[in-house]
Amino acid sequence: MDRKKTTGLPDATTPAREPSGILAVKTRFQRKRSGRKLPRPSSRALVVLFVLVLVGATGAAVHRRVLESEFQTRVSRSQATPYEIKRIRGELAELEVGEKNLAGALDARLKRVAAAKRNEFYVSIDTKKKTFSFRYADKTLRDAPVEVGPPHTFAAGKKKWTFAPLSGALNVQGKIRDGTWRVPEWAYLLEGTKPPRSLPTVRNGLGMYVILLGNDYVIHSPPAPGSPLKGPKPGSFLVPEADLAAIWPRVGTETRVYVF
Repeated sequence: MDRKKTTGLPDATTPAREPSGILAVKTRFQRKRSGRKLPRPSSRALVVLFVLVLVGATGAAVHRRVLESEFQTRVSRSQATPYEIKRIRGELAELEVGEKNLAGALDARLKRVAAAKRNEFYVSIDTKKKTFSFRYADKTLRDAPVEVGPPHTFAAGKKKWTFAPLSGALNVQGKIRDGTWRVPEWAYLLEGTKPPRSLPTVRNGLGMYVILLGNDYVIHSPPAPGSPLKGPKPGSFLVPEADLAAIWPRVGTETRVYVF
């Protein structure tokens, strides 16, 4: 009997084998992926992206140099301890403030440290932590939450009102309790409504307690329900009524306010 040579290949009489399901799926998946290519960014887009990254890095470096220069100049004239200076440096590094407000934020911190070494009452407002503190020397007498009015610019016809972020060491200019407030036009613009022709006067329109800081900035308690102002005055500070009532007798024109 002659033996047939086996080649391992099917002959014409052998039925073709069907591929397994796994093989079929894998083959289709590979063909699909091999046919798609991710779009390559153009050279112009890459150049623009590089310029943006470079500008951002340069701006951050300039900000750090300005911060260091201001810090060294002012710290050399302060009486802060090394620990206090280190803490202030860390706080300023985390702030996202421009060069204009940097000096004010640093000045307020250093003067607050100096005030803590003297026997006097003062107010400290931390706009980042949203805290209001009334202190005597290094002792905290009253802590309270504070709402910071965001900066805003209003315009009505030829009139314009600008409330910028407030920082630095300030003097109390005066205080008003249970007073009236002639509502300005910007208070209606803040709420998105049209000011009336005749502006009303509202009792406690800014709140039962108002501490004047100058340049139209204030620390105030919540406005009365009939006031168009529903929250903190732009650029100013809103403190719970009970907390302002508690410190009211101790606040006067000799009281310093440190905002940072």
